[in-house]
Amino acid sequence: MSTLAAIGVLAVLIFIHELGHFLAARLQGIYANKFSIGFGPILLKYQGKQTEYALRALPLGGFVGFPDDDPDSDIPANDPNLLRNRPILDRAIVISAGVIANLIFAYFLLVVQVSVTGFQQINYHPGVVVSGIATNLSTAAGKAGLQAKDIIVAVDKEPLGDGKPAIVKLMSEIQNHAQQPLTFEIQRGNETLNLQVTPDANDSGKGQIGVKLAPNADIIIDRSVSPIDALAKGASEFERVVVLTVQGLSQLVTNFGDTASQIAGPIKIVEIGSNIASTNIAGLLQFGALISINLAVMNILPLPALDGGQLAFLLFEGLLGKPLPMKLQETVMQTGLFLLLGLGVFLVIRDTANLSGVQQFFK
Repeated sequence: MSTLAAIGVLAVLIFIHELGHFLAARLQGIYANKFSIGFGPILLKYQGKQTEYALRALPLGGFVGFPDDDPDSDIPANDPNLLRNRPILDRAIVISAGVIANLIFAYFLLVVQVSVTGFQQINYHPGVVVSGIATNLSTAAGKAGLQAKDIIVAVDKEPLGDGKPAIVKLMSEIQNHAQQPLTFEIQRGNETLNLQVTPDANDSGKGQIGVKLAPNADIIIDRSVSPIDALAKGASEFERVVVLTVQGLSQLVTNFGDTASQIAGPIKIVEIGSNIASTNIAGLLQFGALISINLAVMNILPLPALDGGQLAFLLFEGLLGKPLPMKLQETVMQTGLFLLLGLGVFLVIRDTANLSGVQQFFK
C-alpha cells in the first residue's frame, strides 16, 4: 500500500503540473487540444469537446498539446486564440503555470501537514548517545563498563559537539586509536563518569568498541495553533525546502562528478516515497511537498524540453523583436525531449537494477 501511495503522489504531482498549463491556457481563451499524463502509446483516452484527455504508457511526465502545429487542425492559422498568436506575456503565463501550480500545491501540502500532524523538529544536545551495546563483555565497550543510554560528551577532554558531526568525530577517534586507550567523559543519568576505553582492532586494523551510536537529541512536534499560524509555519517550511532544493541543484552543477550518482529516477523516487509512506501520513505529505518543489525547480531550468527552455525562447523573442526560426526551435526541443526520455529510461533501468528484491533474485 505504501508503494501505491508513493506512485499516487507522483501521479498527482504530474497532474497538478499539467493542469496548471491547461487552466492557464483555457482561462485566457487559448486552444488546448491535448491533455496527457505520460508519454508514448495511449492506454486510455477520452475525447472532450475541445480536448483529448489521455493516459500514456511511459509515466515519465506529461504534456498539454496545442493545435498550433497540428496538421489535422481546422483552426485558421491566424486565429488569435492559437498560442503562437498570443502576446509574449500570455504565452509566458501558460508556460510557467505548471511550475507555479507545483509550488502552490507544495505550500498547500505543508500547510495541511503542520495543521494535522505538525512538523518534526530535532533539538540537538552535546554528546553522542550509546543507543545499543553488544552483550559480549569481551568487547572494548563491555570491558570499559559502557551502558546503553550513556551519553559520550568528550574524548580525552576534547568535547564532541552535537548532531551528526559529533558521531563522525567520535567514530574517527575510535577508528584511529585501535588498541590505544581513550578517556570517555560519560553522562549517565545525573552522574558524570570518566571511563577508559581501549578500542579493539578489526580485520582492517581500525578501532571498534562494539556499540551503536545516535545523536543526542529530542524530537519536537511543532503543530499550528490557528489557521493563520498554519499559513505562517507552512510558508517558513516552504522557504526552507526551496532553499535546500536550489542549494542541492547548485552542488550538482558545480560538483557533478561527486553528486551525479544522487540523481534519482521514478523508480528510486517511488522506493523512497514508499519507505516514507510506511511510517506515517506526515512523511507522505512532506515527501509530496519535496518532490513537487523539486519538479518545479527542475522544470524552470533553461533546458530544452523543459518549461524553462520554452521561456528562454520567449526571452530571445522579446530581445530580438521576433521569434527564433521555428525549425531551430523544433530541433532544439526534439533533441532535448529525446535526451530527457533517454535519461529517464536510463534512470529507470539503473534504479530497478539496484532494488533489493531484484538484486536478491540474481544472486
